Amino acid sequence: MILYVVRHGETDWNRAHKVQGHTDIPLNNYGRHLARETAEGMKNLKIDLAYTSPLSRAKETAEIILAGRNIPLIEDSRIEEFSFGNYEGMYCGGDNKDPKSADFNRFFTDTENYIPPSDGESIPHLYERTGDFLAWLCKKEELQDKSILVSTHGAAMTALLNRIKGNLSVAGFWRDEVPPNCAVTIVEVAEGTPVIKKEGVIYYKEKVKPWKAC
Repeated sequence: MILYVVRHGETDWNRAHKVQGHTDIPLNNYGRHLARETAEGMKNLKIDLAYTSPLSRAKETAEIILAGRNIPLIEDSRIEEFSFGNYEGMYCGGDNKDPKSADFNRFFTDTENYIPPSDGESIPHLYERTGDFLAWLCKKEELQDKSILVSTHGAAMTALLNRIKGNLSVAGFWRDEVPPNCAVTIVEVAEGTPVIKKEGVIYYKEKVKPWKAC
């Protein structure tokens, strides 16, 4: 089994440093451009089926990458983005930065001490649900010879990759930073065990700076 794990393209909220989480924000035109460039770079790769987060930014990214191919696209809420509860919609950086955003920004700068709001999700829960998806997928006998696109989000993708690396630390969650929009990580699964072969593959020409809270 080969997995192509991709983060969605850019949205207006990404650009504005607004907290997205479960809020269903669509790709912007630049995000669609990044997805089309990624599709061009992946056009000769065999892909048999795809799993996507139900959120439209991940789903449209997968649709663009798979355009012109007759490939099933299956929604799975286990790879949906992290829920930030009532932090969603807050400006956490940039010119409009909310003065109360320091508590939220611990999610990036001091993850061990991040306290989710009452209607939000914890990092251990994110590890649990994304890990359940990964284990389930890797064990499916009928998919062992398949190549699969997995379209997801920055935090959910990080949780998936951390698990493959054997890192389930909360404090070290962002050890390898936020994956850029449309970055692809290639994972090989043999006898149910996933191994990362290439991480952070970029198929577009633009230079993208790592996203950081500011």
